[in-house]
This record gives sequence, C-alpha cells and structure tokens, in this order.
Amino acid sequence: MSEKLWGGRFIESTDKLMESFNASIDVDKRLYESDIKGSQAHLEMMEKQGIISSEDAETLVQGLDTVKTRIDNNEMAFTDALEDIHMHVEENLGDVCGTVAKKLHTGRSRNDQVALDVRIYLKEETLTLIQMLKDFQAALVTLADANRKTVMPGYTHMQRAQPILLAHHMLAYYQMFKRDVGRLEDSLERLDVMPLGSAALAGTTFPIDREYTCQVLDFSRVSENSMDAVSDRDFIMEFISHASICMIHLSRLSEELILWSTSEFAFITISDAFTTGSSIMPQKKNPDACELVRGKTGRVVGNLMAILTVMKSLPMAYNKDMQEDKEPLFDTVDTLKICLDVYTRMLAHIDVHKDRMRTACMTGFLNATDFADYLVNKGIAFRTAHGIAGKAVNFAMGQGKELGDLSLEDMRSFSDLIEKDIYDFISLDAMVARRNSHGGTGFDKVSAAVDAAKKELGS
Repeated sequence: MSEKLWGGRFIESTDKLMESFNASIDVDKRLYESDIKGSQAHLEMMEKQGIISSEDAETLVQGLDTVKTRIDNNEMAFTDALEDIHMHVEENLGDVCGTVAKKLHTGRSRNDQVALDVRIYLKEETLTLIQMLKDFQAALVTLADANRKTVMPGYTHMQRAQPILLAHHMLAYYQMFKRDVGRLEDSLERLDVMPLGSAALAGTTFPIDREYTCQVLDFSRVSENSMDAVSDRDFIMEFISHASICMIHLSRLSEELILWSTSEFAFITISDAFTTGSSIMPQKKNPDACELVRGKTGRVVGNLMAILTVMKSLPMAYNKDMQEDKEPLFDTVDTLKICLDVYTRMLAHIDVHKDRMRTACMTGFLNATDFADYLVNKGIAFRTAHGIAGKAVNFAMGQGKELGDLSLEDMRSFSDLIEKDIYDFISLDAMVARRNSHGGTGFDKVSAAVDAAKKELGS
C-alpha cells in the first residue's frame, strides 16, 4: 500500500477491478499543464509564506518542469494504480526530486486541486472559443458582404413568405452567434475564481496567502466559501449550456444549408472539399459536414443532461460522482471547436446561385402582403385589405397566374382603388427596397448592417 498516496489507513490492497473503475487518468491526463501550473504557483506562495524553504521550492518547481517535459514528449507511463493526473504528477515528481516531493501537497487537497485545474483549463478554452466564434462571424459577414443585393425567398413554416436578402439571412445568424459570444464572455466572470486553498472542504491550518496565489495564476478573485469551492461545478454546467445553445444555432444553419444544396432548392453548391460521395450511387454529393454538425448537436445537448444529472442530488461537499464532470466537458469543448473550425472554412467555399434564388421569389405569391399594403396606402384598413389580397391570390391561383400577371381589369374587380402603379409597387426589388424599418431587409438597411458588423469585428 506504500504506492498509494492515501494508503496509510488501508491494510488490504485495492482490487484491480476497483483500481480500473476508480481511475480517471485516461480522461483527466489532458489537465497536466493546468495541474503543473497550479502546483508551481502553490509552491511559490508556500515559499513566500515560509511554509517551505526557498531551496525546496526551487527544486520542486524545476522538477515539475521536468515532469511536464516528460509528458510533453510522451515519456510518462500512465497507470490506473495512480488514479488521476494529480497523483501521476506527484509520483513522477518524486522520481525526479526524491522525498522532498512529499512537501508539494502541503496545505491543499485533490479536491481544491482539481477544481483549480478545471477552471484554468476552461478559462483558456473559453477564450479560444470566443475567438473562434468571432472568426466564424467574420465568415458569415464575408458571405453577407458578397450578397448585399442577392434576393431570395424568406420562409415561415417552411413556406415561401416574403422576399429578403441573402445578406440579411446571414446577418440573422451573425446576431445569434454574437449572443453566443456574449454568453461565454459573461460566464468568464463566474469562471474566473481561484479555489486553491479551500483544501478538502474546510480550508487549511497553514498560513497560506490565497490572494497571492490568485495573483500568480491570473485569476480575478478567490472563492469565498471553501465548501462551495470544492463542490461547485455550475461553471461547467453553465459552459455546456452555452455551448448547447451555440450548437443549436449551428444545427439550424446546417439544416438550411442542407436544404439549399438539394436539387429541389439549388440555391447553393457546397465545395467538394466539404462534401462526400456515395459508395453505390456515383452521382451523389452529400453535405456530410453540415449533417455531422447537425448530428453532433445531440452529443453536446446530451453532455448538458449528463452533468446536470450528475450534480442534481449531491450533498456537500466533494463526492466521487464529480469525477464524471470531465468527459462531458472535454467532449463539449472538442466538439464545439471542430464544428466552428469546419464551418468557418466551409462558408468561404460556398457558391451562391443568385439567379436561382431570384427566380424562386417570382412564384408563391411573395408579394401578397405588399398587395395588401398598397390598399392600406389607399386608405383601406389593413384587415380589410388583407381579405381583399387573399381573394386576389385565390383568383390568381385559379387562373394559374401570379398576382403580377393579372390584368389591371382583373385587379380592379377586387378594389376600384387599384391603379396601374400596383405593378411597380409589388415588383420584387421595390418590395425589398421598401423594407427599411430598423432591422429590416431593405437594401440600405442591410448594407448598413453589413458595414456595422464588419466594424464590430474590426475588419
């Protein structure tokens, strides 16, 4: 039992099955840089406070650098017997420095150590993801910028509704991902808390300086309650919640790109570089990147359910259940990063079929609302005008025509207020141009919105 850092109280050896079941090293070994960074800051603080000598502190700091190099170079053997990354680092530090390594764990517990490691890791990953989201927003704006005047059908209930600009559509997603950036930035305030020094749950009797450790590790503040610090994982729940919302936004975009790339829509062509073929049907070109992003959304939402379920009934303070927090966290980070990376690259290689989009606006009575608006401008109440427009649509359908194909005589049968100017009023470009309310799809408003987005991104 001497091999176990906690083995003094135990007589029997740990069952090999229990060692495997209890170990988390296969998952948490990716925290080694955070773990070593936290340990070195802890040593610096203990030296300052006179808890260990300067000589011992220097020896251990250098020894941790050696351990890090070993892990960087894949020279460390991982074993279930050492359970987790903390015990692997400490054990290997002993190989490098000898018995002085036993002083490293003074004034702390694995409970506050792992809480620190995860916060260091997640702070770095959150900042990376914020930048990746901004890069993806830039790709959306680039696509919008190239399509400021590209008219396409807007849909509600997946039915053609009113004409919009493709740039307006892309900027809708820009706004969604802008909120995703805001959520991650907001969560950093609650994530940026230093828990080390809380020990197992009650704090420590050693004269530590938590504020100093906090400063060394570049956290904004220390945790206020030692029990909360070691048992809190709501920062992980919050992150995965935000990531789930972001993935749902990506999934919605995926669905539209998939539809638009079908022969039925034929609005876009996705580059061969981001599509695949069929093993049996030679003609196929499948939007697999989009489908995978749509599918991986379920993984991230599942990770959220997993961490919520793990935490829902845990008493204070630390419980081994919380070892299950890392797999959903790491998988969420990895999944969101690869999805954003793929989409940022893919958007730059989409061909937009502008003529096809414009042609699609010519059928389906997308000008019916403007027909009603024309009557409102003539003094008819909107509800009455709506009814008149509906009757005109029904009549045109019976004739196999669009509203703009009806003769003036036919139109005047629904209202004698209709004049020849109706045709210009319900023309495609006129309909788009008039929608200049704030946030609307009018040419001027969308162009200004593209410029504003570019300015926000510094491009």
